[in-house]
Order: sequence, then structure tokens, then C-alpha cells
Amino acid sequence: MSERDAVGVIGVGWVGLVTAACFAELGHKVIARDILPEKVEALSRGEVTIHEPGLTELLHRNAERITFTTDMGELLDGARLLFTCVDTPPTYSGDADLSRVRAVVADLPDDSDHVLVMKSTVPGGTGESIRRDMPGLAYVSCPEFLKEGTAVTDFMHPDRVVIGSDAGDEEAAEAVAALYAPLGEGEILHTDVASAEMIKLASNAFLATKISFINEIANVCEEVGADVGEVARGMGADTRIGSSFLRAGIGYGGSCFPKDVSALKMLAGNTGYHFQLLTSVIEVNELQKRRVVGKLEKHLGSLIGKRVALLGLAFKPDTDDMREASSLVLAARLQGEGAEVVAYDPVAIERASEMLDSVEMADSAMAALEGADAAVLVTEWSEFRDLDWNAAAAVMAHPLVVDGRNFLDPAAIAAAGFEYEGIGRRAVDDQRISASSVARVQSTPRSLRP
Repeated sequence: MSERDAVGVIGVGWVGLVTAACFAELGHKVIARDILPEKVEALSRGEVTIHEPGLTELLHRNAERITFTTDMGELLDGARLLFTCVDTPPTYSGDADLSRVRAVVADLPDDSDHVLVMKSTVPGGTGESIRRDMPGLAYVSCPEFLKEGTAVTDFMHPDRVVIGSDAGDEEAAEAVAALYAPLGEGEILHTDVASAEMIKLASNAFLATKISFINEIANVCEEVGADVGEVARGMGADTRIGSSFLRAGIGYGGSCFPKDVSALKMLAGNTGYHFQLLTSVIEVNELQKRRVVGKLEKHLGSLIGKRVALLGLAFKPDTDDMREASSLVLAARLQGEGAEVVAYDPVAIERASEMLDSVEMADSAMAALEGADAAVLVTEWSEFRDLDWNAAAAVMAHPLVVDGRNFLDPAAIAAAGFEYEGIGRRAVDDQRISASSVARVQSTPRSLRP
């Protein structure tokens, strides 16, 4: 083995930690570097800093293969391939903040023979800019397509692996491809750097567009008496459309979609092109969160003095990530209307408490619902589906549920004594009539059907 036989990972946030753990699971020695000593010390002790299913087990199982360090020199001495997984948050203008990426490049020696593998989400032109500043540096774009809550599975069973390289870096690109070859799933797509950078942004922008589109359809369904679940099912059966990301709700959040949609819109704007579609996608997503207030007011009238329980705070289940979470907007909007807000989340309470210091945090769903005038399901944790809703109705001041994710069974919730509001769903009585009609048709001999 060479002296630099390890895989290097720079930045051990969510993407970096999953990347390090999964490469170790594939049998590689990994050196993971971060600038925060407390994070490195905790990980070295086996304390995992984020909630991601399967990640803790993976890190513990491969502890002997992974070294965590703050020392850039140790990383450079031990690894040639450097997977850069630092954050690129949006600036006030909406552009991606590349200061952390630039800091990584600044730490590399001028005569470096390392390969900088960019996993961080960066705008088109970033690779070209880095290579212009360091012409001798081998550069490969390898964007990540991991979903929080299923990141380990996504890494080990990818839909595709995108590897972007330009003239002169073909050997570096092949070295990166070789790391992913054992996975044996998904196409390894070789392209140029600019296209690889755009694939990441375009993919997330398209998925966000599907979400905003189905949410607009849900709003129209409410006006005309249609059911968005049935509409989405019929749309998704068309292979040209597909069923994924056609679930109506209160909008997308998290660390990727809001940031990447904004970054692509700004990237286009900086070239002089106005990306009108993405402007609408962003607007729809913001307005969707606020429609919950109208649903509550429809049943309760003024929200002044009303107690509203938020069930779920993280932006999606199986994560404790609060970045761009719908709960943040909802809590602020409800408090702005004069409501008293109480909240519960199975894993994100600690992070949420730091961001929602004026919201009462409950230690269970039932405690949050006690005395509440309404409940809003914000995050579709499985425990909320399994909740004893009969008992919940008994402890609430006004048994009303606004199902922000269309996650619950409307008929079961209504049977427990609740008023139920979904997103783009028909009223419960209409749903029962529809189901009864379908059952009658199915039990009628075909020759007697209309």
C-alpha cells in the first residue's frame, strides 16, 4: 500500500460523516478532518453528533478504520483523494457562500498532487474557478444525492454516481469511480465539471418544483371538491411523471431544497437570465406553510389565546435537522396571530429549543395535546399515526387536527371524535360516500354496471 492509501474527508457534518462511515464500511481506511475540536473529540469517543438511521452502528462497527482529526497535515499525509463535504449555506443575496470551500483550497500546498473531490453543493463555475487559482490541482466534481433519514441506504444503493472532470483529470476521475464500483448499483455517469455541478442543482430544483406543483393542485382540489391523493395517484401512474414527490403538504424544507433552489435562481440571475419558474416554486412553498393558519381560523375563529400543539418539529422524520423546517414558520405565524404554541418532536426537541425559545416544549405527544384547542401534524413521525387518538380527543379542549402531511387516516381520526383537515383532501363524509360507492360498484356484476 502507498503512504496515502486512506480516503480523506473534509468536514464531518451530515454529508461528511455519512461519506466517511460508508467508505469505511466498504473496507477503506478513512481520515476525516473538521475544524471544530469538540466535534472531533466527541466522534473519536464514539459519540455521534447527528441523528441518522444506521449511522451510529456503521461508525461503531468501523471505528478502527476511521480517524478523526483537526490536523490538515495529517489528512494530507494520509490521503490523496480529498472528499470536500463542507457547508455552502446561502448568503443574504441567495448565492451560495463558498467561504468554507475557499478555506479548504487555501489549506492545500501550491504544488499539491492531491485530488480535490467536491461533494459540497456548489454553483456552476466553481470548479473552473478553483482550477484557475490552482492550475496544478486535480479536481473532480462528485455531487451527493443523499436524503436525510435514508442517507446510509442512499449511499450504499445509489440511483447514480455523477463524476465530473475536465481535460487532464481523467485519471483522477477514474480513481474516484473505482471507489464506487463495488456498490454495483446505479450508473456511474462521467461528464464535465460544469455539467456535474448543474446536475445537482437541477435535480433538487426539479424535485422542489414537483412538490410546489402538487401543493398548488391540492389547493385547487379543496376548491372543487377533488382529493389530491387520488389526483396524485392518477398522475403518478403515468411513467412520464412518476409517483415520487407528489405528496401534498405544507411545503419542503431542510438543508438542500431551499438552498439549492435559491442558488440556481441566483446563478441564473447573475448571468442575466430570470428563472421565473423557480421564483414561483419558492413563493408557493412559502405560502403553503401559512395556509395552515387559515384552516385553524376556519374552525376556531380568532387564534388569540388559543393553544395550538405542533406535532413534529424536524423538517422531515428520521432526522433532527431543523434547517428551514416548516415548524419554524408555523410557530412564528401562530404566535403572530396571538396563539399559544406548544410542541413535541421525538428527536429534535433539543435543537428546536434553541431556535424556538418562546415555544413550550412537551416531553410527549399526549402532553402537548393536553388542553390544546387544535393539533397540527407538521412532521410525519410514525408514532403520530400510532397515537391513541381516542385518548387524545379526551384531553384536548377542542379536538381538531390539521394534518399538514396527509399522513393520518381521516376516517379513523373522525371516528375518534375529531374535526379533521388535510391538505387538498375531501371532507371525511365525502370520503366515506366515495368509498361506499366504489365498494357498491365492485360488488355489482359487470353486466349490470352503468
